[in-house]
Amino acid sequence: MTKYTHPEFVSSTPPELNGGPAPDRYPVVIIGAGPIGLAAAIDLALHQVPVVVLDDNNKVSVGSRAICWAKRTLEIYDRLGIGERMIDKGVTWQTGRLFHGDNEVFNFDLQPDTGYKMPAFINLQQYYVEQYLVERAREFPTLIDLRFLNKVTEHTLHADGVTLDISSNYGDYQLQADYVLACDGAGSPTRKRMNLAFEGQTFEERFLIADIEMAQAPFHSDDIAERWFWFKPPFHEGQSALLHKQPDNIYRIDLQLGPDADPDYEKQPDVVIPRIRQIVGDNPFELDWVSVYRFTCARLERFVHGRLLFVGDSAHVVSPFGARGGNGGIQDVDNLAWKLAAVIHGTAPESLLETYNTERIHGSDENIRHSAQATRFMSPVSAMERQLRDEVLSLSKDHPFARSLINSGRLSTPCHLTELGHSAAICNDHSTTDAAADSTLPDSSLPGRVAPDAPLQDDTWLIASLGQQFTLLTVQSNDDRDTNNLMAAIAAHPLPPLIQPLHITNNPIVSERYGDGVFLIRPDQHIAARWSLESITPERITIERIKQALAHCLRQTEAAA
Repeated sequence: MTKYTHPEFVSSTPPELNGGPAPDRYPVVIIGAGPIGLAAAIDLALHQVPVVVLDDNNKVSVGSRAICWAKRTLEIYDRLGIGERMIDKGVTWQTGRLFHGDNEVFNFDLQPDTGYKMPAFINLQQYYVEQYLVERAREFPTLIDLRFLNKVTEHTLHADGVTLDISSNYGDYQLQADYVLACDGAGSPTRKRMNLAFEGQTFEERFLIADIEMAQAPFHSDDIAERWFWFKPPFHEGQSALLHKQPDNIYRIDLQLGPDADPDYEKQPDVVIPRIRQIVGDNPFELDWVSVYRFTCARLERFVHGRLLFVGDSAHVVSPFGARGGNGGIQDVDNLAWKLAAVIHGTAPESLLETYNTERIHGSDENIRHSAQATRFMSPVSAMERQLRDEVLSLSKDHPFARSLINSGRLSTPCHLTELGHSAAICNDHSTTDAAADSTLPDSSLPGRVAPDAPLQDDTWLIASLGQQFTLLTVQSNDDRDTNNLMAAIAAHPLPPLIQPLHITNNPIVSERYGDGVFLIRPDQHIAARWSLESITPERITIERIKQALAHCLRQTEAAA
């Protein structure tokens, strides 16, 4: 098997230094060419917004780092153009097994339902994802300017933009930008230059990550495309262990070491290899990457600072348990890109960006809460917490009620915005909806939820059909339902150009997940408003009502709608 070769990306002289044509000002500059920065660049390019991406490196990340990509993240990556490539390369899994010592106490299936394009999770090394994103970004040569080995050394905020000081191999220069996205990671130099507090909790436990290359699966199994987690593992003196399989016969092993472990000592091969040998037995293996870490659950007080916005790990960090770091960052991008594009194109006021701050703080708080709870269960602080944890694990083998209390990391799920009200870019305040009339519709289509996927008759998928703009989705379980009022309203008063119509009939899966109704869906595929077909009258749903809902999502005035 050929080992992965980290590609080295070519850098060139910036136009500001070679005398070539260069704009006086760029709409958006992104700091950081990791998964978050590259995804943001592609998403903005899909909305016809030119971007410059700056990174002080010219290679993909070393080591697997983020490996576990959730269904919602895969749907976003699919919209960006690399989802199918990730699926083809990645290891698909949906089963998790939890052990207490030698005993399996619980297993779960993350996606028992059929009818979704994307699986519950795949495992794929971060360096593959970054490579795919770079290659996809290069398909937008007139919209995405990738500048590797260009380091931002200083920035200055203005009321109408940001000035960046940049150091490169070709010399130093400045850029002017209307907006800057800080996607420069957990150690964000941008955040540090601004002396912004990164408030949260640092957990004292240290963990060892070892990626190993091994042709034969451990535990005498032909293959392990599952998540295996041990409390009190029989092969390791620590409190927990985790095993994932990745492509290229790479296995991720995560071992809890305790708070007093010496990172430099624990990373030495002659210390790591015996630990791994206890797990894999006589199977031949090679170390691919080793790291020792201590994690923090923290976030910025605000993600939006004038014309500078923090995205991904620069804004919030969590433990790796539950795969909420990289997945949460991609949801940041999904939330922000269409809003920033709307502001730049003049279809929304700058105040729309405040909903990115509100909605993604809500999402990061949810991730931090789950992450911290998992850590307390895995690493009890008090004797009482430890006794409770051990009793739950003992009961779980024979008593199903106890299994819901096991917490080895609540796995990443889409963030719902249903409870945010007026502060969010959704219409869940009943100004354009009727709670009583819509009570017949399922919770899966509530405003603020991510629109559920479903197969369509022409071998396409619903999520993929929603596109990059607002969609007015009409769902009918059969062709006999009378929708003359709605259709007449649309015919008499065409939809605003920002909205595309999509009509689906006779699709049982779509009807089950949405109900018979009309749904305004945002560009990030969150449901913004809904109306039940059973209660549609000319007074209840008209184009004016739809325009009001759109205006609410875009923070437009009523006149602007």
